[in-house]
Amino acid sequence: MLRDYPAPPFAEQPQPMPGQTADMNPRPDHGEESYKGSRRLEGMKAIITGADSGIGRAVALAYAREGADVLISYLEETDDALATCELVQKAGQRAVLVPGDIQSPAHCRKIVDTALAELGAIDILVNNAAHQASFAEIADISEEEWELTFKVNVHAMFYLTRAAVPHMKPGSAIINTASINSDKPNPALLAYATTKGAIQNFTAGLAQLLAEKGIRANAVAPGPIWTPLIPSTLPPEKVSHFGEQVPMKRPGQPAELATAYVMLADPLSSYVSGATIAVTGGGPML
Repeated sequence: MLRDYPAPPFAEQPQPMPGQTADMNPRPDHGEESYKGSRRLEGMKAIITGADSGIGRAVALAYAREGADVLISYLEETDDALATCELVQKAGQRAVLVPGDIQSPAHCRKIVDTALAELGAIDILVNNAAHQASFAEIADISEEEWELTFKVNVHAMFYLTRAAVPHMKPGSAIINTASINSDKPNPALLAYATTKGAIQNFTAGLAQLLAEKGIRANAVAPGPIWTPLIPSTLPPEKVSHFGEQVPMKRPGQPAELATAYVMLADPLSSYVSGATIAVTGGGPML
């Protein structure tokens, strides 16, 4: 059934980075009431970065309702992470919380080691965590900001994938969160958009590299999605009109992406690798 999701204009609601779900108006929908699982991922074990809120929370909830145990990787948003943990546990699945900064290669290895120790296997790796900031001029982007964006969005994805692959069996899946910015970059998000292009390229190459191992690699490219990243990284006037530029005239809700991540993780999608699934509200990828 088609849901009547909110459309702009929204109230101006500035937040400090990285943002909190509880302070958003309207509150994002992660599928709490709408997602009904059918055990498509029965017995599988998943790592999801940035799983405390937004897209990551929706994916964690969907995976749990499909029968997967979930490691929830997050930076420091404790209340949001605990809320995701509760959703996974209410679905009858195991949730493991691992706070920390994925900029660190050592922490990425810790995430993988913890998944193996606590869950016993790694069947799905979702590289979803991201850093984003908005700048009007290239001169406003510091060297530190540029490097931070690449460390979180690209380097961590490589560290986690490299650490996880030796422990993944044939039939396993890696899913990376790209963006409509991969093909249609927003100039105010120059650093972020550049990393998203790199993620899409990395995914395409990785799919070829891992094909003989029976491990699939795909990407999801969201359009404008209503998550804490938005009020905490965009100017208030942009937040008020967020999402109205796409044909559906509204931002997507995290719940509306969950099925793409489930499909790409599902063993029945065994011939899908190297693909990018666009979830953009009708906005074209170039």
